[in-house]
Amino acid sequence: MGDMTNSDFYSKNQRNESSHGGEFGCTMEELRSLMELRGTEAVVKIKETYGDTEAICRRLKTSPVEGLPGTAPDLEKRKQIFGQNFIPPKKPKTFLQLVWEALQDVTLIILEIAAIISLGLSFYHPPGEGNEGCATAQGGAEDEGEAEAGWIEGAAILLSVICVVLVTAFNDWSKEKQFRGLQSRIEQEQKFTVVRAGQVVQIPVAEIVVGDIAQVKYGDLLPADGLFIQGNDLKIDESSLTGESDQVRKSVDKDPMLLSGTHVMEGSGRMLVTAVGVNSQTGIIFTLLGAGGEEEEKKDKKGKMQDGNVDASQSKAKQQDGAAAMEMQPLKSAEGGDADDRKKASMHKKEKSVLQGKLTKLAVQIGKAGLVMSAITVIILVLYFTVDTFVVNKKPWLPECTPVYVQYFVKFFIIGVTVLVVAVPEGLPLAVTISLAYSVKKMMKDNNLVRHLDACETMGNATAICSDKTGTLTTNRMTVVQAYVGDVHYKEIPDPSSINTKTMELLVNAIAINSAYTTKILPPEKEGALPRQVGNKTECGLLGFVLDLKQDYEPVRSQMPEEKLYKVYTFNSVRKSMSTVIKLPDESFRMYSKGASEIVLKKCCKILNGAGEPRVFRPRDRDEMVKKVIEPMACDGLRTICVAYRDFPSSPEPDWDNENDILNELTCICVVGIEDPVRPEVPEAIRKCQRAGITVRMVTGDNINTARAIAIKCGIIHPGEDFLCLEGKEFNRRIRNEKGEIEQERIDKIWPKLRVLARSSPTDKHTLVKGIIDSTHTEQRQVVAVTGDGTNDGPALKKADVGFAMGIAGTDVAKEASDIILTDDNFSSIVKAVMWGRNVYDSISKFLQFQLTVNVVAVIVAFTGACITQDSPLKAVQMLWVNLIMDTFASLALATEPPTETLLLRKPYGRNKPLISRTMMKNILGHAVYQLALIFTLLFVGEKMFQIDSGRNAPLHSPPSEHYTIIFNTFVMMQLFNEINARKIHGERNVFDGIFRNPIFCTIVLGTFAIQIVIVQFGGKPFSCSPLQLDQWMWCIFIGLGELVWGQVIATIPTSRLKFLKEAGRLTQKEEIPEEELNEDVEEIDHAERELRRGQILWFRGLNRIQTQIEVVNTFKSGASFQGALRRQSSVTSQSQDVANLSSPSRVSLSNALSSPTSLPPAAAGHPRREGVP
Repeated sequence: MGDMTNSDFYSKNQRNESSHGGEFGCTMEELRSLMELRGTEAVVKIKETYGDTEAICRRLKTSPVEGLPGTAPDLEKRKQIFGQNFIPPKKPKTFLQLVWEALQDVTLIILEIAAIISLGLSFYHPPGEGNEGCATAQGGAEDEGEAEAGWIEGAAILLSVICVVLVTAFNDWSKEKQFRGLQSRIEQEQKFTVVRAGQVVQIPVAEIVVGDIAQVKYGDLLPADGLFIQGNDLKIDESSLTGESDQVRKSVDKDPMLLSGTHVMEGSGRMLVTAVGVNSQTGIIFTLLGAGGEEEEKKDKKGKMQDGNVDASQSKAKQQDGAAAMEMQPLKSAEGGDADDRKKASMHKKEKSVLQGKLTKLAVQIGKAGLVMSAITVIILVLYFTVDTFVVNKKPWLPECTPVYVQYFVKFFIIGVTVLVVAVPEGLPLAVTISLAYSVKKMMKDNNLVRHLDACETMGNATAICSDKTGTLTTNRMTVVQAYVGDVHYKEIPDPSSINTKTMELLVNAIAINSAYTTKILPPEKEGALPRQVGNKTECGLLGFVLDLKQDYEPVRSQMPEEKLYKVYTFNSVRKSMSTVIKLPDESFRMYSKGASEIVLKKCCKILNGAGEPRVFRPRDRDEMVKKVIEPMACDGLRTICVAYRDFPSSPEPDWDNENDILNELTCICVVGIEDPVRPEVPEAIRKCQRAGITVRMVTGDNINTARAIAIKCGIIHPGEDFLCLEGKEFNRRIRNEKGEIEQERIDKIWPKLRVLARSSPTDKHTLVKGIIDSTHTEQRQVVAVTGDGTNDGPALKKADVGFAMGIAGTDVAKEASDIILTDDNFSSIVKAVMWGRNVYDSISKFLQFQLTVNVVAVIVAFTGACITQDSPLKAVQMLWVNLIMDTFASLALATEPPTETLLLRKPYGRNKPLISRTMMKNILGHAVYQLALIFTLLFVGEKMFQIDSGRNAPLHSPPSEHYTIIFNTFVMMQLFNEINARKIHGERNVFDGIFRNPIFCTIVLGTFAIQIVIVQFGGKPFSCSPLQLDQWMWCIFIGLGELVWGQVIATIPTSRLKFLKEAGRLTQKEEIPEEELNEDVEEIDHAERELRRGQILWFRGLNRIQTQIEVVNTFKSGASFQGALRRQSSVTSQSQDVANLSSPSRVSLSNALSSPTSLPPAAAGHPRREGVP
């Protein structure tokens, strides 16, 4: 099923439906069109067509009270006719597509070309071989084995390329598979409450069918479309679909339409499910997104754009998007990394990651150096040959000798290519891939799910973290820790006996009845764990208080079930309180109230004293209470809640709709301080961050006293330091000029000292992140990580260099915008991510240090050897063994070093610190000097030392010499021991430190050694080796061991003395910002204006827009009815200008669809600014 594209899925459903229409009283098509109506239109339509919602229930064979019978055949039939409640994911990329992507690497392309040339040349045998008189110059001793094995070199290079490509592709593929796995796991965990056969049950969202009666309550994300049947005070935030920020009140007679993907903000109720999966409103959008994406791809492939304008408008829309569009992007993992990659192709999501930038630069630098070296080699060889042949020996150029000369030149060219191949570090792409893949796998264990590979390494460079408070720094388990009851302020939970029984009874009733009955405290899942809190966390805290007082809230609730509640004033942001009215046995009424203490206390005129009797509570008593009780609680980081009640006579019955009179003259029962305790591991984690040079800032919606108190507990701020704690309002006042525009200079004055931003909106968060990233205030560009869980955190997560979404509390939208998902919502996991990121960086540096030493030595040996003896002492196949195989293994060995806590003791590297530091350069050159000295000693006086035949200038076709074999063997031994030196890059002395923590490393070093023995003793002609004696072996190993001693010598030389050392692989400030970034800033619009205008992005107009666009695309595909398309064209163009006015800087391709209205009056179409305000 999952493989089907959306459109197949769609057509299949349509077919099914036409054949089965008769079994139920209404077809899927009818229900779908019904759900597209809003408000009164919908009510009218229901009246005209069906009568009322009850009638629709009857037609769908379901009961509003009992729900569906829930029998398997019935459910199956419903799924067949009305579809299943799931949206098929996009097809994942095939393995071949991933292979093709991996082949695009520059280093690999250079290698491929070199390999193909060398293969081609090895099969080229020009005529005229027998002509002896042509040339006497010795073209180097080329023995038969080498001539026959000429193709091995090319083949070996190609093989290495294939290895790298397959490993890269496999990594991407397994990563995508992991995401899909995670995604399906997330989806299975999502459950929803429905009524079946009279029982209230929780079922997975995918199991919901049309006709189900679902119970909705505060905080739910609706899983399907439906009609509201009954409930109280249901208010829904439909901004994810309409962009309207106001909450929509639902009622059976005014607006009964409940849409999937919207959030319940208040109240509770029941709904009849009428559309699921691809037929629900969200599903339709996903289908259009999917289909739209595919069609656009096809269109791009054909390149049949008859008119650039539409293209421009579409691509523009793609680049920008309103917040509404944000919400609709399905989780990327659901469709694999696919959408992501397509977006990356059309416009880079972020700049290249720091490491990629540096590596690309380094690869280019090395490539250039290699090219120069190989060119010089070829030129010297050719000159030597021509001078020797035509000048010294005065030979004429004979026409019949031309092919032979050509062959000589070809041979020189091959030697040149060998030098080039040796110069390019093939292992590099592989090392990077292995290191990242290994880290990502291991980070999974540390509760970091990495969605974009490069995020893992960017995290190592992070200089700032902007974190949420609730749930990230704190446990998100509300607990009452202080209380003010009966004129006494208890600093911890009071002893039940110290509280008057009357007060206690009122208190328990007030809390148990006046809270959502869906909020409960359940026994812990595991032994010894904390009790589970279900529902609203603040109410859970209060219920927990009741349990701590050794009372029970269940009997109270069973005595007064939900249907008996007389009137409920649900909590909302305006009231900031919740009240419930009940009828007492004597027909009088009692109202319980609870809410933010500063608000509820203003409405209290009495308070219960120690004896449980009400006494007068005057405004001056209140001020004193604020000073003595409430402010101290807030400064301890507590939220204060006041619980109160009021009695009404039975007659005359009060006017319940007159809220101002009702919610007044209350009697205060108690004030409690609720704490959301700081996670125990957070202060330590933050201390680590600060030690590692990372500034932690807290961005929260809480009040500033509470925020400051929590920040002190976490260690984000230390009393006596110079720091800023601002509220959102104040922050905005300081960063905006008179016109209300944000100015970068003003932000630069604030952010370096800002530590806490309280009462902040999501827009403030985005502004802060953008301000820090764009700041040129410090010499290093700041690398910012952000945590977020809410839908509204999307833009900030996207803007940040690394966005962390919460795996448990996070909404889908937040996960979609993020780079890493914290599966345990814990701040200390971020510190682990920093550690891994730095480790990746160091692993790659270690590998480079090892690889470049090999390269420098090999190039110089090949170069001088070719120029002096006209034959490289290290043969091509031997070079490849060292270069490809050993390096590949070394990359595995060095890239899998586990991270240590010491990584957190240094400052972040930053963007313009070079990849190869001066210490590393010192190590590379120092070891190269040692290796070259020994190799040249062996080359020119080795035969005397070992009393063997000289391998230099050996005649043609002679068997491999012991002399050259010793050189090769020593070279390999030196590399092996240098691999151990390469484990440390900051000039540490103990290179064996922690070597046994990395079994891979030990295995690889020993394995390479074993293979080397086999090659030397049994390699024979292909490897140009002859077997060695034991004493010769001992010498080779001894010289290799010298590397370790020499390493200590190098470590003693202070780097600061070596001024001549250059660094390599540095990113300069100029290359920092690619073009797209600059353009992006131009398109960003002032947020205040966007907030004002978001209200105009009406949802159904958005739908029309998508349909118009799809039509335009189709028209262009068929090339038919071109006029019609052009007519729409003008409106599309003007809208694209509108989009520019409405967009936020994050980018998702839907924006164009959900932006400005289509139904513009003709005048407005010309002037996008005069937009029709709905």
